[in-house]
Amino acid sequence: MPTLGTPLAPELLQAGSVWQLTRSVNGYARAAGDGLATQAAAGRRFRVLDSPEQAHPGRLRVVLLEDGYPCWMALTEIVGQARSSAPWRPTLLDEKAIVHRLPAVLSWVTAAAARPNVYLWGGTVGPDLDCSGLVQTAFASAGIWLPRDAYQQERFCMPVAVRPGDDRLLRPGDLLFFGTPQRCTHVGIHRGGGHYWHSSGQQHGRNGIGSDCIHPRDQHPVACHYRAELRGAGRVHRCHDGTSLP
Repeated sequence: MPTLGTPLAPELLQAGSVWQLTRSVNGYARAAGDGLATQAAAGRRFRVLDSPEQAHPGRLRVVLLEDGYPCWMALTEIVGQARSSAPWRPTLLDEKAIVHRLPAVLSWVTAAAARPNVYLWGGTVGPDLDCSGLVQTAFASAGIWLPRDAYQQERFCMPVAVRPGDDRLLRPGDLLFFGTPQRCTHVGIHRGGGHYWHSSGQQHGRNGIGSDCIHPRDQHPVACHYRAELRGAGRVHRCHDGTSLP
């Protein structure tokens, strides 16, 4: 096994070895193709899942340790761009500590929305982000790790009652979930008063991060589309421990 801090080289890769990125890289959905599943910022850790004999040519199957998210990484993107690392340990924050950090989360989102950006499926590094990537990265900026995908974030949060036009129980920093009755497919961060930040694609009238409202007075096409798909809300009350979620 490589010693701590050893630069990543192909001959050092072993199933179970842990590495920390020194630059941001893409996490792909499959062993081949350009489809993103996620991105991993510099400083994140990953564990190798396959032995070199099992690895797909040019790609390595890994799990990102902070959120337990599996993906494929291109060897050309990580060789020399990661160092051997001790296993990642989750941050233990209680609900009071998380509430204290929420203003920093919202400030990060506000700044992200002010930068030029477009919606990017799988985007979690920025400036281009998808909906759950925006949420995860905003919270991670304050040291709070959440699961990667919108449906996982919904299951992770403590439920909060909400419906179109009624935000009485919502607090700034709560998450709003959208989709079909069967599955959550979209997520945003509540700003206050029913307004929320989210990243959405151009098929619904915007391409990137914007602010909409769950109240009927907001007649923007994006607000109308997602208001009709509002599933519920959730409150972040803990940090993710890095275990995989379904």
